[in-house]
Amino acid sequence: MRIALATLVSAAFCASAFADDVTYRKNIQPLVKDQCEACHGAQAPTLAEFLADEDKYKKARMGPRLVSYNDVIALVGWPDSGALMRRLDDGAAAGGKPGNMFTYLGDSPDERKARLALFKAWVGEGGWNLNRWKQRGDVPGITKEEL
Repeated sequence: MRIALATLVSAAFCASAFADDVTYRKNIQPLVKDQCEACHGAQAPTLAEFLADEDKYKKARMGPRLVSYNDVIALVGWPDSGALMRRLDDGAAAGGKPGNMFTYLGDSPDERKARLALFKAWVGEGGWNLNRWKQRGDVPGITKEEL
């Protein structure tokens, strides 16, 4: 009886822990749609198109398309490693200078902080890394362990 009760309690605890997991579909996708779609929606260029002519798209106030999981992952892992993190970071990891998209996470400091926490939880502990695929300027290249 005690074993059955312990199993039931453990299962209930694990179920509630998993219910709180941050996922792309449940947390990140709606956030990207609500906060980023104006400049990163279906009308935006693919990452390859954006990188081929950044000045053109920046003048048009458009960033790379972020309408699918693969679009977002390209800015987390590869080919534009760390781009999402560099853009959304609050500056705590970069000597106080927030990324250029941090302000778009919300209307208030508390809202931006909460939404940044969602992105960080989704990327995972130790995954929030500002490094690039290859070193550029002061930003080092990402290591296999960091990736």
